[in-house]
Amino acid sequence: MIAAVSTSPGSSRRPHQDQGTDQGPDPTLGSLMAERRHLLNLGYRMLGSVQDAEDVVQETYARWYALSEDAQWAIDVPMAWLTRVASRICLDQLGSARARRERYTGEWLPEPVRHGAGWASTGGGAGAEDPADRITLDESVSMGMLVLLDSMTPAERVAFVLHDVFGLPFTEIAETVGRTPAACRQLASSARRRLAHRPPGSATAAEHGRVVSAFREACETGDLDALVALLDPAVESRSDGGGKVRAALRPVVGRDKVARLFLGLMRREPDMELVEDDVNGMPGVAVRMGGTTIAVLAMDVRGGLISELWMVVDPDKLGAWNGSCGA
Repeated sequence: MIAAVSTSPGSSRRPHQDQGTDQGPDPTLGSLMAERRHLLNLGYRMLGSVQDAEDVVQETYARWYALSEDAQWAIDVPMAWLTRVASRICLDQLGSARARRERYTGEWLPEPVRHGAGWASTGGGAGAEDPADRITLDESVSMGMLVLLDSMTPAERVAFVLHDVFGLPFTEIAETVGRTPAACRQLASSARRRLAHRPPGSATAAEHGRVVSAFREACETGDLDALVALLDPAVESRSDGGGKVRAALRPVVGRDKVARLFLGLMRREPDMELVEDDVNGMPGVAVRMGGTTIAVLAMDVRGGLISELWMVVDPDKLGAWNGSCGA
């Protein structure tokens, strides 16, 4: 069961109710921008990209301020309006993303985030982020969950995220996706069946962390037997280089092949450093050379064994990691 992300769109009052308008900052801007964390969290879960989520948030605010003042005042709950608009933008982007990813070089993986990751526009430096700009890390943004969300149809993903993650009723979701509440309920049910067919890893954070530590140690020491023992027989490893750096174009399947892949990488790059770090709310590994993060590794753990590995090496998806490597 996924816990609903905080900041319900129904909780925001009209922006002018609590502040005067005769002086000082624009109260509408102040009230609505205070809710940007909700929209950023929504966009990231919908699209799997911090940059794309930021673009959605900015476009949503642009549409609000394109309204006349009378039109703004006619909206009883601005945050609900913003959520609906942001969700529609995400729905459109998800539709076009399928075509773009057919042309993408190799595997496409979600952009990894670390603890306290904020908007790309904040600069990414340690201590630079406003808490309201941060993505809330929970089970709904684990790498395994985001990969599964990406396997859904756009309408399924929107209905599932809005209802199961953000707690919106199907009557409101229907306005976003342009279908009946009953149809939206079916979309969310279909999404849940996809998750049930191949659920994300079930390990606790502590167990997950122990396996990650053992994985790092086996890679660093070159212990093939120890590494193989940590991997599920049917383990799959996927890499995302985006055509910008060298990466496997297809999944590597099987514990022996995956173990030899990672030990081979370590032998080819003896200066490579593996650092345990938070990856989308779970223990993972940042791969660094000369102080620069060149890859981020996330994994799913089931029954004490690694069942899935995702290695993001596309430099366009590692900007936040390099902006605060020393944090």
